[in-house]
Amino acid sequence: MKLKHLYLLILAFILNKVTAQSTASKQVTRFIIAAPQLDTLKTIWVYLPKNYQNSEKSYPVIYMHDAQNLFDAETSYIGEWEVDEYMDTLTDKQSIIIGIEHGNAKRIDELTPYMHEKYGGGKGDAYLTFIKNTVKPHIDVIYRTKPEAKNTTIFGSSLGGLISFYALLKYPKTFGKAGVFSPAFWINPEIYDLVKTTEIPETSKFYFLAGTDEGETMIPKLEEMIALLKSKKVKENQFETHSIEGGQHNEKFWSTHFSNAYQWLYN
Repeated sequence: MKLKHLYLLILAFILNKVTAQSTASKQVTRFIIAAPQLDTLKTIWVYLPKNYQNSEKSYPVIYMHDAQNLFDAETSYIGEWEVDEYMDTLTDKQSIIIGIEHGNAKRIDELTPYMHEKYGGGKGDAYLTFIKNTVKPHIDVIYRTKPEAKNTTIFGSSLGGLISFYALLKYPKTFGKAGVFSPAFWINPEIYDLVKTTEIPETSKFYFLAGTDEGETMIPKLEEMIALLKSKKVKENQFETHSIEGGQHNEKFWSTHFSNAYQWLYN
């Protein structure tokens, strides 16, 4: 019985190693950089287009949050977005993708612009300043990028959707486009007041996505934001919004719709 038990343990270990192996494309690398604005070190994931090494082209850049969930099933929470797999299929409209790992227990701190009475947070500006003043300059030096705001997108889901939307309001000279998936507007209702008092450039573009199975407030909060943008005279060609019947708050949902958002943002 002891030998059989040992065999089963070894088999389980082997199977776990097989199923947990990395699924990241060979186009994906990682590096660590100091984040003085957050008093920590950050791991940054980099996806380069397949033809990057064999060309002299410069590329637009997309900065994405929660890098652990973007490229690799091994590091993801409950599945990856498969961003690299999709990008590998493209022969044109290619981009460099920069993923910033979330701070685990500090994720709420980093991805919320305002403090919440119950959940805390409120260090979103420090996090965005890290991207704007530390990560982006590094990326623009190391890689062949198109550094202008019109070629710089910020993209995320849930809290990442919230902070991406906020980034375009606060830093339009750095970020020209935002992918806003399942935005957690509920945690920082102050975002609505910010929109009311902010002049939104005609060059800013937003892609909104939400599912009907993401809680009672997701669709109404998004609709409230869209109505507010329209009242600010934001033009219809500046934003796209999709409410998906049955869409749930998870990586599978966001992965399924990443390609549509990407194509619209780069149309």
